[in-house]
Amino acid sequence: MAKDVYVFIEQRDNKIQKVGIELLGKARELADQLEEQVVAMFLGSEIEYEVETLYKYGADKVILVEDPILKEYTTEPYAKAVYEIIKKYDPEIVLYGASSIGRDLAPRLAARVHTGLTADCTKLEIDEETRLLLMTRPAFGGNLMATILCENFTPQMATVRPGVMQSKKLEGHTGELIREKIEFTEKDMTVKILDIEKTEQKRKDITEADILVSGGRGVGGSQGFEKLEDLAKELKAEVSASRAAVDSGWMPKDRQVGQTGKTVRPNLYLALGISGAIQHLAGMEDSDLIIAVNKSEDAPIYDVADLGVVGDLNQIVPRLTEIIRRERQAKEDIE
Repeated sequence: MAKDVYVFIEQRDNKIQKVGIELLGKARELADQLEEQVVAMFLGSEIEYEVETLYKYGADKVILVEDPILKEYTTEPYAKAVYEIIKKYDPEIVLYGASSIGRDLAPRLAARVHTGLTADCTKLEIDEETRLLLMTRPAFGGNLMATILCENFTPQMATVRPGVMQSKKLEGHTGELIREKIEFTEKDMTVKILDIEKTEQKRKDITEADILVSGGRGVGGSQGFEKLEDLAKELKAEVSASRAAVDSGWMPKDRQVGQTGKTVRPNLYLALGISGAIQHLAGMEDSDLIIAVNKSEDAPIYDVADLGVVGDLNQIVPRLTEIIRRERQAKEDIE
């Protein structure tokens, strides 16, 4: 009988990726409702030293598969290893991050074990009556939220966007380590990695930022975002954008906040010229402090804002930038 909530823990350069830790937090919630356990699937080479971290964030068991062939992610070896784990242990639910790795791996596993997969989920819940996993994700370009069930097959599988779920550290929590040995052959290595070239990111990922200065259609154009860049520099923040600004070509896709972009939870979110469509609110409403500036006093963004300013951002933003600059310089002079 299928049981337990399994999480595929992604690692790069032998370091656990944040999305895996976030999924353990949600898996802990789901498993507690089902009165089952959380099991982390951890694949790589020489990564056992990271196992304790998985216990601290909610894993009751860690299935560890170590092999030199798993040092870097390649599709076939990882798919084979996870398939063998699923076949042996028969999990009820399996969660993956909706990263480049998760999006490559999860569909292949769904096909191999003959089950369904709901991609890019933003919400996961257990139905109290049926005990099935309710998997919610944006549909029709983000204009509709669809809740999907997998009634007839197990495991119930979903990929979840980074930044959507919250990690939860459990002090003193420990667990059981299960070492699995998967036999790999030359046929499993259908792709060989000859070299790895890494590019340095000049900007921090917006999901990692403590402060976000976010602009929407009201910014007026790519030149308007230059004002936001100046403000972000003074605040040591990152600049993000609504879908309208991205669709207009003013900002790149990786800066987009919302259901069809990224989910963020900064300490401070400045929403500048953003009306606050429901698709955008879903991606930032859990920010600790939200300050909104908009010309329209009826803008929906004010429904979630802690502080709302009705006014022209083209006047407000430069003045705010100058005030912060002066305060910072004054502080530096005193020090």
